[in-house]
Amino acid sequence: MPESPIRKLVPFAEIAKKKGNKVYHLNIGQPDIKTPEVAIEAVKNASVEVLEYSHSAGFESYRIKLAAKYQETGLPINTEDIIITTGGSEALMFAMGSTMDQGDEIIIPEPFYANYNGFSTASGVKVVPVMSGIETGFALPAVAEFEKLITPNTKAILICNPGNPTGYLYSKEELDQLAALVIKHDLFLIADEVYREFTYDEADKHYSVMNLPGLEQHAIMIDSVSKRYSMCGARIGCIVSKNKELMTAAMKFAQARLSPPTYAQIASEAALDTPQNYFTDVIVEYKDRRDTLIAGLSQIPGVQVATPKGAFYCIAKLPVKNADHFAQWLLESYDYQGATVMVAPAAGFYSTPGVGLDEVRIAYVLKKEDLEQAVLILKQALEVYSEKK
Repeated sequence: MPESPIRKLVPFAEIAKKKGNKVYHLNIGQPDIKTPEVAIEAVKNASVEVLEYSHSAGFESYRIKLAAKYQETGLPINTEDIIITTGGSEALMFAMGSTMDQGDEIIIPEPFYANYNGFSTASGVKVVPVMSGIETGFALPAVAEFEKLITPNTKAILICNPGNPTGYLYSKEELDQLAALVIKHDLFLIADEVYREFTYDEADKHYSVMNLPGLEQHAIMIDSVSKRYSMCGARIGCIVSKNKELMTAAMKFAQARLSPPTYAQIASEAALDTPQNYFTDVIVEYKDRRDTLIAGLSQIPGVQVATPKGAFYCIAKLPVKNADHFAQWLLESYDYQGATVMVAPAAGFYSTPGVGLDEVRIAYVLKKEDLEQAVLILKQALEVYSEKK
């Protein structure tokens, strides 16, 4: 199993904190936005006398309510199209396990969410990367590049939309091209859509694979409550598809792990009643954070960054040879006025060896004032680090 580039530096962050340094965590997508009160209250007030198993597909009441919520947003999803999972992570594992066997291949545009490497390793699946770059803002590579990589072992294409770690938002034209490709070669298109609501500019709109005509038997949507409701610790997500054979296979995996956690489902079901103004305020806040971060990074000499259109991450290219070493040095050996920064080295978001060595992923999940301070620390640190080299 590969190490997590997001979490592997935690011991060094702990050392920094024991020294008395404040650590600004830009390494992990843990929002500081408050969880909706309706979800917290549902757990506090739950009258549970026996903490029993739920249905392997999750509470029926939750699935019915979730399907209705999807339909309100224009997604043609019914209750039977949903299996509740222990986080979006388990949904991805179910998707891979239900569509691929040992030695099969999945094509993924890179850089991609680092745990896709872990999930594929655990499933015995080979990741076949197709490269996107910071020069184009991590736009989807030409479909011809995907088609070159398709072999008899290829079973699926996986995208994250909007993207983690790049913040890239796929256009309808790009999704239509991918849809035509998977239909032509009889593949699955797995879309990790956990950041669906997080788009920031009026001209930008999220398009779901569940809305692509003719893709009903090929589309698999991955979803989660983690980011939408700032409920990362609930570990509740779902796998969604209209392909009944696929969902029958996924149910075998769901039965093998018995059921999702009870209290977390109670919270997640209640979270569906979150008022719209919660999301309106959150989007305004994240847009402000994005603009603050990108403006700050763009003013640091030698730093290159693409403006993300969605999610709450960006990839920054730094004037260093080895971002792993730099990230560890930040925690182990550097502070600016008693504070330092934790970032995620981006090489772990690629499967191609030697790529992304000078890049980091930054999550803009901190309030604006903290982001400004973190960027200042990063600027000062790069000056000191370059002098040492």
